[in-house]
Amino acid sequence: MEKAEFVVVANRLPVDHITGADGEQTWGRSPGGLVTALDPVMRNADGAWVGWVGQPDLDIEPFEFDGTHLVPVRLSAEDVELYYEGFSNDTIWPLYHDVIAAPRYSRVWWEAYQRVNRRFADAAAAVSAENAIVWVQDYQLQLVPQMLRQSRPDLTIGYFHHIPFPAYGLFSQLPWRRQVLQGLLGADVIGFQRVADAGNFARAVRRQLRYETKASGITVPNDDGTTRRALARAFPISIDASSYMQLARSEQVQARAVQIRESLGNPAYILLGVDRLDYTKGIQHRMKAYGELLDDGRIQVEDVTFVQVASPSRERVAAYIQLRDEIELAVGRINGDHDTMHHTAIRYLHQAYPREEMVALYLAADVMLVTALRDGMNLVAKEYVASRVDNRGVLVLSEFAGASDELGSAIRINPHDIGGLKDAIMRAIEMPAAEQGRRMRSLRRRVLEHTVEDWSRDFLQALDAFHGREETQ
Repeated sequence: MEKAEFVVVANRLPVDHITGADGEQTWGRSPGGLVTALDPVMRNADGAWVGWVGQPDLDIEPFEFDGTHLVPVRLSAEDVELYYEGFSNDTIWPLYHDVIAAPRYSRVWWEAYQRVNRRFADAAAAVSAENAIVWVQDYQLQLVPQMLRQSRPDLTIGYFHHIPFPAYGLFSQLPWRRQVLQGLLGADVIGFQRVADAGNFARAVRRQLRYETKASGITVPNDDGTTRRALARAFPISIDASSYMQLARSEQVQARAVQIRESLGNPAYILLGVDRLDYTKGIQHRMKAYGELLDDGRIQVEDVTFVQVASPSRERVAAYIQLRDEIELAVGRINGDHDTMHHTAIRYLHQAYPREEMVALYLAADVMLVTALRDGMNLVAKEYVASRVDNRGVLVLSEFAGASDELGSAIRINPHDIGGLKDAIMRAIEMPAAEQGRRMRSLRRRVLEHTVEDWSRDFLQALDAFHGREETQ
């Protein structure tokens, strides 16, 4: 097999297994910002993508898809349970999201995480050409950079961390904190969503490993007594803004937006939440605020409808099962108290929708509620802004989402402050058209000036500075 000059390593391959009406199995491109961002890079570089196919116990040989060489990594049902559902999503995810849910520390999970990370690293090493560039993605694979550096010191290695990196007081609770830091420092460039995340990482490196950290980089010792420099900094991710704008301008999508309003009884205002069903998203907080506004009589169900799209997520993890029950109970109570024969207070949709339908929803919604308790970025906020080609609509945005660093013209809120959140919703509903236009134009300018293509280019340019360089002291 021909080796690749550019290799992406991610938990998932950029394709999904699709079963057709006739029962035939085919592959289709996965939705998502990462796939969109890297597609042109992969095509230009004739690259390879290493990842899991998304189903346990599938043995699939490497194959070509849409100009990219795909290298499947096999995970058993036990691997999925221990490495993915266990360590990745029941230890790392809650710990790195400020312990909104309690992380669990299991040595068996950690051993599985090490074992699976080694499998990904070996697959990447095998497919990489001499002096290739390898870009590792996200928290499921934090040990891969160091494993790659040990087996293939010729490689230039990047790592991007899509979720928050916690403050030292939280991170230090992880029993395997030193191993994780050393794993990440195998990379030449370690990217984060926010400046604060990069700072948290550097602080953890200083406190745990005693390495020198400066703005110019982190001094990392090599096994032979020399040192090298690793760069840790923020590279905020974005979206393919032009694709959202194109959809928002299409007659079919605009007609669908009108249909959505009609199907909801043509309320004066539609509030919208769009999230994966996850405890980090603050779905319960916005429902509580909305329910109290109805209770207080500040809004009427005939005038204001709340649509919540919550796509299924990690349905075998106990915390997510409990979260779904709690949210559905809250929806039932609010609707039971306030619904009329013709108007529903909350239209709750526990399913995923294609992009066309989401853009129609964005166009139909007067107010977008992004109330994350902690979020690396939150691309929904940017999708809403990109879709509002009419320069209308109001974005209510949590200060704890990475997007709030960039989207300064949103109404910023602390989702824990329910009173403040209620006031922000009322302010958004009552905002004059002129102020909406002023704010939305500013938001759109930021999203259009910094797209997902800019993100991947900025990261790879930083990585290029290390390519082929042997730096020792």
